[in-house]
Parts: sequence; structure tokens; C-alpha cells
Amino acid sequence: MSTTSRRTTLLLVRHGQTVRHAENRYAGVSDVHLTEEGRAQAEALGRWAAAHPVDAIWTSTMSRAVATAEPACRALGLVARREPTLRECDFGVLEGRTLAEFEQENPARAKAYRVDPVSYPFPEAEDPRTAAARGTHALRRIADTHPGERVLVVSHNTLLRLVLCTALSIPLGEYRRVLPSLRNAAVTELRMEDGAAALVSLNVPCGP
Repeated sequence: MSTTSRRTTLLLVRHGQTVRHAENRYAGVSDVHLTEEGRAQAEALGRWAAAHPVDAIWTSTMSRAVATAEPACRALGLVARREPTLRECDFGVLEGRTLAEFEQENPARAKAYRVDPVSYPFPEAEDPRTAAARGTHALRRIADTHPGERVLVVSHNTLLRLVLCTALSIPLGEYRRVLPSLRNAAVTELRMEDGAAALVSLNVPCGP
């Protein structure tokens, strides 16, 4: 009988800071670029990856995720696999805006969102349950593709929080309360084995 471990370690990373995040605006499916600080965060992630075992790198197809992964790819001599289903959620009418701005024009809907963001998503936004399902399927496929390996996965704040809740059996409607935010370019370690997931660490910074 083979004793080869099929446990895959997923090193989940939210991309570096963008101009919209610096202003607390929803970026969603808009293709926004990293700030100078975001590029520095990406370089710190690259140094972290060079000092830790990483066998493969996967990223969202969005440019801010690809740019965040580039220093790690250079450091390790790897080519990132770009996965469309790791993209961020579409936030509908909130794209490019802040929650405070939306609340001024629609306070009742904003209040409902704060209470349960899954049952009451923003108008014209992607259903968070649909986003959670596609993101979870992507991570399971990555884990199945790399049994026994350590994989760096660069994606997005809301998608990763939804996926973590799904993997850890936390009600999706609680994702904003349980996981207020994933820090830019910080590492969250998730171990996947036989369809089960275990959270090893959350929001570990790569820089000093």
C-alpha cells in the first residue's frame, strides 16, 4: 500500500493593495492596478515564497492578482496557472463605490446587507452562493491536481472568505463577521485532504 500523502497545503493570498482598496472602494470585477504599496507587498510575498517550500502557483486572471504573484514566480522559477473561477465577486452597483456611499442613497438595503450579505447582496451583484461554489470547486480541483504539494493561490478578499466559510462549515451569511478581512498579500494556510479542510493559520504577514 502506498504511503504517499494526498494532503495538499493551499497557501491562500489576497492580492496586494489597489487604488480602490486604499479608498475602501469595492473593486470586484473591475480591472484595477496595484498601488506602490501593493507592489511592495507583492515583492514581500516573493521573498516569503523563496524562503518557504512552494511547488506551484495559481492565480485569478485579474491583473492585480497576476501582478501580486509575479515576484513569487520569478523567485521560484515557476509559471503561474491562471484560473478564471478564482476571480473576485461582481458587486453590481457597488463596483467602484464605498458602502457608505450606497448607504446614503439606500439605507434599508445597506442595513440588510450588513445583517446578512448573502441573503441581501447588492443590486445586480453576483449571488454570493454562486461565487462560493465556483471558488470552492476551483480550490478542490487545485488540491486534486497537486496531491501532497504546497500551492500558492492568489485570489481576492470576498471570494476567499466565502470559500473559507464553505470549507470550514461556517454559514455563508456570517462571512463578514467571522472573517472581517483578509489582509493584502498575507498568507492563510488551508490543508485539504479527502475533501476535508483544516485551517492552519490566518492572515500571516510576509513582511516585517
